[in-house]
Amino acid sequence: MENAAPGQANAAPGQAHAAPGQENAAPGRLVVSTATPDDWRLVVEWAAREGWNPGLADAAAFFAQDPEGFFVGRVDGEPVSAISVVNYGAAYAFLGFYLVRPDRRGRGHGLATWKTGLAHAGDRVVGLDGVPAQQDNYRRSGFERAHGNLRYVGPAGAPGPVPAHIRPVAEVGRDAVAAYDSACYPADRPRFLDAWLTAPGHRALASVVDGRVTGYGVLRPGRDALRVGPLFADTRADAEALLDALAAGSGGAAVAMDVPETNAEAVA
Repeated sequence: MENAAPGQANAAPGQAHAAPGQENAAPGRLVVSTATPDDWRLVVEWAAREGWNPGLADAAAFFAQDPEGFFVGRVDGEPVSAISVVNYGAAYAFLGFYLVRPDRRGRGHGLATWKTGLAHAGDRVVGLDGVPAQQDNYRRSGFERAHGNLRYVGPAGAPGPVPAHIRPVAEVGRDAVAAYDSACYPADRPRFLDAWLTAPGHRALASVVDGRVTGYGVLRPGRDALRVGPLFADTRADAEALLDALAAGSGGAAVAMDVPETNAEAVA
């Protein structure tokens, strides 16, 4: 996958964006409307078929951050396309789940859905992870490639002792972890973190040295493997201690982590 930013977030809304009263659209016409959590369960299934390995509780956290940032395109009432554009504050948004059902591709549904999603971001900078096959399309929309991501997947080793400075986030306090997260992520995201750190099956740990948070990470259940994300740390030693402690709670299942290829310490 590739990470791209910034994007042309002020794209005009697509003509297929649904408004009240458009429920009776002409047969065969795409209508894009805001999605509900129930709608999104189907989209998550689409993503799993693409090999994206979404986390089992991911959607709830992103809906908590921006419940208006999810869109589904329908033709004759049948879902055929999707996109999410989750806004974080006034300056940043992240785009994901840009999908068209395989049997409905090549008909312009993706572009109309894309325009509707980007309109939701307003003039914010937009980041996204994109498969290489879509990179040219993203460039035409004003995005620039930032870096590539590498996905590492493998079984966790035998659990060892957890160092004393690695502690559950619940003991450290959400406010301290949120402050650390804000120094690593392009925007504050307290509503997201409230859900992400406490979601069912999520294991959240922090590194605390001399009373100061020096890193944190989350392990969560996914479709094909447990997923680590985020994993932020001041030093490689902190990151390794967190990763080992998170993996120790995997029960021997496969663990997956996406790493920016430009981060040499993380790749090592």
